[in-house]
Amino acid sequence: MIDKKSKKADITTVAKVAKVSPSTVSRYFNHPDLLKIATQKRIDSAVRKTGYIRNRAAQTIHGIRSGTIGVIVPTLDHAIFAEVVQAFSETVEAHGFTILLASHGYDLQREYAILRKLLEHRVDGIVLTGLKHEEAVFQLLDRQDIPCALMWNYSENSRLPSIGADNEHAGRLVAQHVMSLGHKSIACMFPPTGDNDRANGRKTGVLKALQEADINVPTEWMLETQYSISDAKNDARELFLKQTRPTALICGNDVLASGALYAVTATGLWAPDDITVVGIGDFQGSSEIEPSLTTVRLPARKIGEETANALAAAIVSFNTEPIISMNCVPKLIKRGSSAAPRSD
Repeated sequence: MIDKKSKKADITTVAKVAKVSPSTVSRYFNHPDLLKIATQKRIDSAVRKTGYIRNRAAQTIHGIRSGTIGVIVPTLDHAIFAEVVQAFSETVEAHGFTILLASHGYDLQREYAILRKLLEHRVDGIVLTGLKHEEAVFQLLDRQDIPCALMWNYSENSRLPSIGADNEHAGRLVAQHVMSLGHKSIACMFPPTGDNDRANGRKTGVLKALQEADINVPTEWMLETQYSISDAKNDARELFLKQTRPTALICGNDVLASGALYAVTATGLWAPDDITVVGIGDFQGSSEIEPSLTTVRLPARKIGEETANALAAAIVSFNTEPIISMNCVPKLIKRGSSAAPRSD
């Protein structure tokens, strides 16, 4: 039995058990590549045996890195954000870092308070999601001497280095695909775009592409739907039951498109014979639903990996290696939910 009341192990305790000097134990944590494999194994065994935990807070006071990176996302409810965070976490772990993860629930004012909390933990870097943030957030980061990046969206004019996809381009891709099939009666379904620059970019791209082709979306066919399969199903169902219905529905993400496909079945229609449904994102499962969803793939894993590599490099080089913005180009994925309109 372990005596929980005994004094917690310190670096000296570990050194005695491993039969090395305290400075060697310190080197094991900070520069393990400088030690022989046998020495690393001996110290690792001692750390496990003693239950030693480094005091990161004390190290930070003395100017040593905390080994953590703060990551703030809008939500973890949706697979696409979980995928990009997972890729980021796995990649920075290979560089010796771990993440402190928080979500603001699409509330940009709340994001400022979360950011302050992460900075209080002396994180070595910060990653925000998207391009749009409160001015107070940017001002706070400007005063910090740590690398920062914007993940998920890309813009050559972003306030901080951005690594992600051009969402307006993604919107254009899916609209151009629908038009190339011969559709002219086109409806749109997007989530609220107020504090969501990703949704806003996609919507802008879709509408610009349609307008350039002289295709106008009637007001009653321009749907704003919450990020929910059930809400999307209900709204699409009402649309499909109208006396005059579109031949194609462009959705701002795959969640809304999945709900729309359920609505197609619920109203006795067939996709794509009666109506084409397309999305944006290529979420996990989009290729498995029936019919499989035509969508624009946003390379979530690549975005997570590239952001992680860039941030880790900037931290390790003590800010001498700047983070460079990167456009991770989206790609149209043609599947079974889209086809030319049926000629009756």
